[in-house]
Amino acid sequence: MARGRAVRRFRRARLGGPFGGRSDRGAVSIFVGLCAGGLVLVIALVVDAGGKLRLAERVDSYAQEAARVGGQQLDEAALLQGQGYKVQRAYVEEAANSYLRLYGLSAYRVEFLDDGATVVITVRAEYHPVLLGDLAIRKVTGKGRATLVHGVKEAETD
Repeated sequence: MARGRAVRRFRRARLGGPFGGRSDRGAVSIFVGLCAGGLVLVIALVVDAGGKLRLAERVDSYAQEAARVGGQQLDEAALLQGQGYKVQRAYVEEAANSYLRLYGLSAYRVEFLDDGATVVITVRAEYHPVLLGDLAIRKVTGKGRATLVHGVKEAETD
């Protein structure tokens, strides 16, 4: 009996494969586990990157609409005094923030170009990833621009 056991051990040691006689049972399980873990990480990165892109698109849209709302705040006193079409700067930020509050945001920066005829609104939001948690929290910035135009038959921007 002992001789048969010794022969089996010897054969297993000689024919056992690349691990010097050790069985390679379970090696595939480890490989599959590592590949599955890597695949889950790649899926998490794709899902969270897509979420960040969607938020960036929404923040751009909100900034554009806030600039449009702010750009509608016409300075009537300047117009009546013959100073041309300009926005009322005191009301632009208030109107833009009033719009942005609907979405839980506020204007990060309000700029005026072209002597008050163009309003540029910058909005910032924070992206909280779904799968990666606090590892990938990022700031997302959106920018919108609106130019005050006037005219009866076609837009003028003088």
